[in-house]
Amino acid sequence: MSALNKSLRAARIDLPLARMKSARTIRLVLVTAPNRKTARSLAKAALTAKLIACANIVPSLESHYWWQGKLERSSELLILFKTTRRHLAALEKLVLDLHPYDTPEIISLTLDSSTPRYLDWILASTRQNQ
Repeated sequence: MSALNKSLRAARIDLPLARMKSARTIRLVLVTAPNRKTARSLAKAALTAKLIACANIVPSLESHYWWQGKLERSSELLILFKTTRRHLAALEKLVLDLHPYDTPEIISLTLDSSTPRYLDWILASTRQNQ
């Protein structure tokens, strides 16, 4: 076994995977937006309503897609919302109500695992009675 392989193997053993726990109630929701103003507005509305713990706005995406029978290309931003399964329907409604697109991208991904402190933070940040 090469020195590199030994190093990689040792690094994997030291990863804190054993401390991670199931995050099946947490959702990562992907939403594209046409501009920074829209992305920030959606993030602020979702945070104010306590539907999400966090929104990351990733700038400078180039999207290629079919729309109304034509191949299109546009510059967009990607919003990554961290929320819970319990808030998913309300977040979907908020995005549909406020988004300028006829058919906004709203994709929900279930997380497999995360650190306990991060999971606790998401749950605490989305409690409605704070």
